[in-house]
Amino acid sequence: MYKSPATLSDIARQLNISISTVSRALHDHPAISKNTKTKVIQLAKKLNYQPNMLALNLLNKKTNTIGIIVPEITSYYFSSVIHGIQDLFSNTGYHLIISQSEESFKKEKSILEAMAKIRVDGLLISPTSKTKSSGHFNKLINDGIPIVLFDRDCPGFSADKVLVDDYDGAFQAVEYLIRTGCRRIAHISAPPNLSISMHRLNGYLDALKKHQISMDEKLIFKVSGFTPEHGVKAAKQMLEMAELPDAVFAFNDGIAIGAMYVLKGAGIQIPNQISVVGFDDEPHSSYFIPPLTSVWQPVYDMGLLSARILLSKLTDKSQKESFRDEMLKPELIVRESSKKLL
Repeated sequence: MYKSPATLSDIARQLNISISTVSRALHDHPAISKNTKTKVIQLAKKLNYQPNMLALNLLNKKTNTIGIIVPEITSYYFSSVIHGIQDLFSNTGYHLIISQSEESFKKEKSILEAMAKIRVDGLLISPTSKTKSSGHFNKLINDGIPIVLFDRDCPGFSADKVLVDDYDGAFQAVEYLIRTGCRRIAHISAPPNLSISMHRLNGYLDALKKHQISMDEKLIFKVSGFTPEHGVKAAKQMLEMAELPDAVFAFNDGIAIGAMYVLKGAGIQIPNQISVVGFDDEPHSSYFIPPLTSVWQPVYDMGLLSARILLSKLTDKSQKESFRDEMLKPELIVRESSKKLL
């Protein structure tokens, strides 16, 4: 049968003293006699009394709890970010609560409300692909809860932000493809309302423009998600074209791998006929055949820096009114899924 945890009132009742006396005895108050302290401490040990830290923290207006919200937890990308956050907070006395929004704006709002109710001291958030407004973020800021956005931006929302230069990563990838001789380069783009989708699309377009290659709208395939299935769908559409592209730059590795699966199944040689480049450089990408060329992102460092910025906000109140906007640099990792430089 479940037994409720012992409370101060349980100790007070058994010793026939007041709750305040029990509390002061446990805190070694000089006004309490040594005999009473001994009895209280002995009974507390016998009953396995544990102080209610949540209540104590709330009394001190601090819970030593940090909330983390990500679209999903299982991928290498976000698990690596969380790893960086955990490493920074590991010896600080703060506890982490990790939740996933599952790319649902409604769920993101619900999680934020729940974390506000338990009075987390600060929040680290990667917004959903459906997040178009910042009212739910502003409410927490107004309640004195600092927020650091990472990976994804929420335009118009003023806060500390740690992002990766997605534009530069896309530009590097597409310019490399052009330098290998590719001219008909397709792009599989993720949902357009996501800021990183637009940054990567613009990097693609500007690389074409720099090398005086006309943009062909038929070569831009817009998909609604980020999984290999979305790459499969886009690649099947490519195969219906009268003239195939000679390269594919995909929004992420998952989409790129899905596209490679379909193209290889159709007998297309990668990279001899079509080069393929992804984005994220997930560990498994180097084990595909052929190994995937991809844009590496410093995701662990992103988590580490985001956590460091939030911790500085919590420990130095003078930083409360100023915001940091950090942009980390990606790097193209060339493997066998793309042609070599001419």
